[in-house]
Amino acid sequence: MSRFEIDLVWRGGDEFALRVEIAADGPTLGVVGPSGAGKTSLLEVVAGLRRGASGTLRVDGETWIDAARRIELPAEARGVGWVPQEGLLFPHWSVRRNLLAGARRARRAGRDLPGDLAQVVELLEIGHLLRRSPRSLSGGERQRVALGRALCSAPRLLVLDEPFAALDLARRRRLLSFLLRARRRLKVPMLFVSHDPVEIETACDEIVVLDGGQVRALGPARQILRTLQRPGGGVETVFDARVVARDLVQLEPGGPELHVVGAPAAGAVVVGIRADDVLLATERPIGLSARNVHSARIESISPHGMVELRLEGAASPLVAEVTSRAVAELGLEVGSEVLAIVKASALRLEPDVEASG
Repeated sequence: MSRFEIDLVWRGGDEFALRVEIAADGPTLGVVGPSGAGKTSLLEVVAGLRRGASGTLRVDGETWIDAARRIELPAEARGVGWVPQEGLLFPHWSVRRNLLAGARRARRAGRDLPGDLAQVVELLEIGHLLRRSPRSLSGGERQRVALGRALCSAPRLLVLDEPFAALDLARRRRLLSFLLRARRRLKVPMLFVSHDPVEIETACDEIVVLDGGQVRALGPARQILRTLQRPGGGVETVFDARVVARDLVQLEPGGPELHVVGAPAAGAVVVGIRADDVLLATERPIGLSARNVHSARIESISPHGMVELRLEGAASPLVAEVTSRAVAELGLEVGSEVLAIVKASALRLEPDVEASG
């Protein structure tokens, strides 16, 4: 278990100010928010790439910043493994030499460098790339090497700033599986920025939501994702699920079964249900094409029409978005029994790379 304790103010140009107070137990803390929210600024302050912050920063009980005591460890003393979006490999070095770029720090930490290198190469499946030039690598290969370079430097914290954003979906999912494998085997705490809800849901234990340089929400990944505004608009609930038959999944162990479109033949999946795709009814509809009609109990109703309800047999609640007028006309109240209706084609499916990786 890792501990992040951050109580900082950092002022940048153009009157931008980052003001964050975070206390979270790891091992992986996700950072999300719109463009310009301060995500990269936070990561760079933590890594020591931006100086002059006031306040305190502690990672695993070690003080990296304490302005009142005039403590601000330089970047090289923090032991951060940095993985930016572009990878930023040294183009004139071989892959092997890039992986060993942090060898001096690893030796100072007393690490078995040949052993660490061999383990990272095996974990990331890059043995066939060691003699290659970064110029000859694909985007996914470059990011694997960038991740490997960070891991070989004996990091006390891995900082990932949208490391898969420039890749297509298939490559992002494959790289996510490599990241999860490395996290399980090497047990390195992570600070992870991503716009992809599946990456955040799968990789992170807790999430902090930034907007305008300030913390808007902080809590367990599943809880925050239930009410997190998506970049394209809307709220989505994310469930763990398993394929039980052709185009049929079961939400969570022992939960309700939902009809879907395009499910794999078998295995673990992540199911996303947008709040505005959930219809509520007080009577069972007749002659309806929607395949999913499930009994549910209302647990909360927000002033903005967000209704949190529990499907019969489900461990986690589902969020539906309805108008205030619909709430009034249907007589919806906390504790009310309703029917939740979702079209099979409206459900978003992704492979659960952590369960299958």
